[in-house]
Order: sequence, then structure tokens, then C-alpha cells
Amino acid sequence: MDNPNNRMVAAGRLENAPMLSHEVMHEPFYAGTLLVKRLSGAVDKIPVTIPGKLLPPEGDPAGKLMLFQGQVRSYNKVVDGAGRLMVTLFVQSMCETSENETLNKVSLTGALCKPPIYRTTPFGREIADILLAVNRAFRKSDYIPCIAWGRLARYAQNLSMGDMISISGRMQSRIYEKTLPDGSVMEKTAYEVSIGSLEKNQEVTV
Repeated sequence: MDNPNNRMVAAGRLENAPMLSHEVMHEPFYAGTLLVKRLSGAVDKIPVTIPGKLLPPEGDPAGKLMLFQGQVRSYNKVVDGAGRLMVTLFVQSMCETSENETLNKVSLTGALCKPPIYRTTPFGREIADILLAVNRAFRKSDYIPCIAWGRLARYAQNLSMGDMISISGRMQSRIYEKTLPDGSVMEKTAYEVSIGSLEKNQEVTV
């Protein structure tokens, strides 16, 4: 089902054969990891959820350059005894392609769930963390972490909870270190939309 408030298109290669994740109304869904190149040569590892009916019957799509279209979705999962927000590309169509390995575009319209968190890195880079609630069918919403940089971060810090905004950018994976209560450090991965453009909406998009 098309949702103008939530669209993603990306080209990349599945790291491994998708594995059965769950079933809904007897329909199987498969999970995998999509490898998408950046212009810099770095690779984003993006979780994907694929309805079984979309998987090609002729063989494993892993390793092939594929074009995926769908939506950015989120769900809660218990990890190490604590609830964690998981983000995935929910695939609505997929096909083989032969070009543009760096294609990775996301467009979202939604409401801010909480005030943006503005900060600067030790190297002086300005960042604003945003959590965006994007409506979908059947009165459900996806809560999507986003990150703004530089002048966009400065603009975002003046936004308020409940503001409707439209953004475009790319989905990225980012490795960071978390210090545990016992002082040890664990390496973790964050999945978020890196914002390329942002504007505040005057009216709610239905």
C-alpha cells in the first residue's frame, strides 16, 4: 500500500539469503541485511523485511544487485532484557538492476515525538537527534530515528514536540560504543535516517 508520507528506494546486495522471521495470517516474512554503498565507498548495512511472496522462486537473491522500494518501519523488540526500537526497510517491491549501487533515498512526513536533542561532537560537528512519528494504515505509526547535521541541526534545535516536518535523506547504519554499568564498553549499531533536507509543515498531512 503506497504511503506518500513514507517512501524509501535503495539499490544494494543482500548480505545472505533472507531467513524466515515471522508469519502474519499465514503469510511468511523474511529478514535480511541489505548492503548499500555510499559515494565514499563505505557500506551501510540496512535491516530489511521481505514478504515471502516477493522472493524470486528461481533462486537465492543474495549477492545480486537489487532495487528495493518500500517504507521505513519500526517495531519494539526485547534485547538483553530491555526494550529496543528496531528499524527496518519493509520491502513492497524488488527486482534485479544493473546500475546505481549507491541509490538510497528516504522521504518522510511526520510529527516530532519529543524535542530534538542538539549536541556537538568532540570534533565540533553539530548534530541534532530527531524521533519522527510517521502514520500508516490502520491507525499505526512508525517511530523513526533521524539525524541532522550542521546548519540543519541548528535549525532543528528550535523545533518543538508535535511539529509536523517533511524530510528527505538516506538510511544509514552507524557503529557506536556504549559504556555499561560495570564500566565495560560494548560496540553497537544504530540505524537512522541521515537528513539531507528538512522543512516544517504549516498543515498536517493526511
